[in-house]
Amino acid sequence: MGVVQILVMLAVGAAAGWLATRIVKGQSNGLLPSIVIGVIGGLVGGWVLPRIGLSVGGGLVGALVGATIGSVLVLVAVIGLQRIGVIPRRIGR
Repeated sequence: MGVVQILVMLAVGAAAGWLATRIVKGQSNGLLPSIVIGVIGGLVGGWVLPRIGLSVGGGLVGALVGATIGSVLVLVAVIGLQRIGVIPRRIGR
């Protein structure tokens, strides 16, 4: 994987993570957490969506849509785990 592909993946991850925090109405945690949420969401979306029969298309827009859907799923799961006390709400604060 080249440098350009990594930069595009990080940019799509950041955008998807930011969009997901807006959709879930969570607090924005900054650029790095948004990238992490977006990249994990991209993996989750890429795994879950085909298994339920959904296709978001290809290219940059398809990657952004899939990563955003996956990021929303990740955020909902994290919020649920925080509510039942499995993971702390804030680490280091």
